[in-house]
Amino acid sequence: MPNVRPARASDLPELARVAALTFPLACPPHTTDEAKADFIATHLTEAHFAGYLADSARDVLVAEVAGEIAGYVMNVEGEPADADVAAAIRIRPTVELSKCYVHPGHHGAGVAGSLMAAALEAAGARGASGVWLGVNQENGRAQAFYTKHGFERVGVKRFLVGERYEDDYVYERAL
Repeated sequence: MPNVRPARASDLPELARVAALTFPLACPPHTTDEAKADFIATHLTEAHFAGYLADSARDVLVAEVAGEIAGYVMNVEGEPADADVAAAIRIRPTVELSKCYVHPGHHGAGVAGSLMAAALEAAGARGASGVWLGVNQENGRAQAFYTKHGFERVGVKRFLVGERYEDDYVYERAL
């Protein structure tokens, strides 16, 4: 099983590398390479992760396997800024499971389940009663994973990748 722990500043280069590798895997087939690259440059660089680590409302956790980062999750505490999400979720106080990605070389090895358990524990430690997330409507694999972990679909929202809005489902679960 992987070792899940809070991310550290020394993880930033590897965390950004894993993020750049895994984000495109969650995108629908019509997402252009340019849009994926724009999103990565705008949200998933070392500098962005440094900011996430410094943000007291965020928890960034990494899963290590054989000393390397095999995946990561990021929680964001607080009321959703997106009006569609705020209207859809029913449980408060809430935490967003903002990111949950596993290196493809570690798919099927329990890394995602370990990260999910740690993310839910971290949300509970912040006093949250529920956790919500957005997942692309075409990402059936991720939807099945979240359902397996107690999430249910409660609404829809849009998510900007490059210059195109993608359609996401909003999932939520109680803690």
